[in-house]
Amino acid sequence: MSFSRVKKIYAITVYVSLAAFDNIVIGLFPPLFQNIAHDMGVGVSAMGVVSAINILATSFSSLLWGYLSGKFHRKRLIIVGTSIWVVGVFLTAVSSNYLILLISQIITGVGLGCVASIGFSALTDYVPYRSRGMILSLWGMSQGFGGIVGALIASIISTLSNWRLPFEVLGVVGMILAVFYFFVEEPKFGNAEPELQKLIQRGQSYTYRISLNQVFAMLSKRSNLLLSLQGFFMNIATGSLIWLPTLYIAKIREIGYGQQTAMIVAAFLFGIFQIGGLFTSYFGYLGDVLQRKSYKARARMTAIFVFLTMPLYILLFIFPIHKLSLPETTNSVMLFFALVRQLFVNPWMLTLLIISLLASAAQSANTPNWLALITDVNLPEHRGTVFSIANLANSLGKTVGNLGIGAILAIVSLNLHSPADYILTMCLLQLPLIPSALCYHYMEKFNDDDIRSVKQTLNRRGRIS
Repeated sequence: MSFSRVKKIYAITVYVSLAAFDNIVIGLFPPLFQNIAHDMGVGVSAMGVVSAINILATSFSSLLWGYLSGKFHRKRLIIVGTSIWVVGVFLTAVSSNYLILLISQIITGVGLGCVASIGFSALTDYVPYRSRGMILSLWGMSQGFGGIVGALIASIISTLSNWRLPFEVLGVVGMILAVFYFFVEEPKFGNAEPELQKLIQRGQSYTYRISLNQVFAMLSKRSNLLLSLQGFFMNIATGSLIWLPTLYIAKIREIGYGQQTAMIVAAFLFGIFQIGGLFTSYFGYLGDVLQRKSYKARARMTAIFVFLTMPLYILLFIFPIHKLSLPETTNSVMLFFALVRQLFVNPWMLTLLIISLLASAAQSANTPNWLALITDVNLPEHRGTVFSIANLANSLGKTVGNLGIGAILAIVSLNLHSPADYILTMCLLQLPLIPSALCYHYMEKFNDDDIRSVKQTLNRRGRIS
């Protein structure tokens, strides 16, 4: 294996791994809502506001970071961004009141916005064109599982001490892991494009960079508009899923278990029920294969799976937890093994596991193909900015899903008791997956035109330079 290949694998590994770690930060917060709210003397709904503002800070800051990624040294920028979110996490751990907590989470969001947009921009210049969907699926999967790990860390560590300890641990580890960025080689723009290989082999560089007068043309590109709109609707549904642990806590308490036991078991269920997300690499690979036959195929395939996600998650919410037998303890190890046994010996829990695998697998088809399409339909210097704009739409969707569940829940709970109120509310918030799937259907033709246009431009620039 050549030294250049080793450097490329190391760089991809670092970006993918630290994307996971950054999302541990995001997943850490929601399971601690009740504990933090009690300590701060505010309602749990106030924590939803903090979470929503954190998401918006991440999204809006990523617009600036994304634009800078098309102009400047990306490795230096991402080191700065990582340092910012580490500071934000430490400040969160020592927050003495609600206002300081809110400011700390805004700082954290600004740093995370850098990692999201610049990490994506850099990664697309390492990823071979033929494996784009599959490699980007690892980046997307690492973020998803990072969120799950964050939820698990929060639930387990906080029961051993208090809600501040998980943030302190994460801040220290994040500071240590940031060192790995220093050994990553700065990626060259267009390095992975087949149309530019002759240019690169001649020792020349792709010199085109983004400018402000190009932003409108990027925004008005129909593929980009539909990808942003699709992400908005998709994330209303997926944004509501951060309330899954709350739903399971309510269900487990309904059958007689205590709050601490319910919290730990719900966190484990939340993690286990996302295992279907491991199929994301297969769907990324499948998208790569189909895309070689037709530039419309990736969108067509993803539309089908996004639509199937809706009835599967609704079934997951509705399906009851029956005959669950667990020890009445807060020992997380004992509870984990007891729960795993229940998933295989209890037919109700086994059925629930199968439904969750199908639901999370269907959902996992979206991320790698969405990321690959953003890469395919945009020039190298535009990708960081377009991703940050589309990611803003995603985050607005998550915010609507996150806050919307509270608003709908307030109305539904007037007529239904827990957990029925959570079940109906979360089912209603899966309906936006219908327009999300339709966006993929409508963008098929535009993908074909825009991908051909990008390839023609790169071919021309590769010859002229």
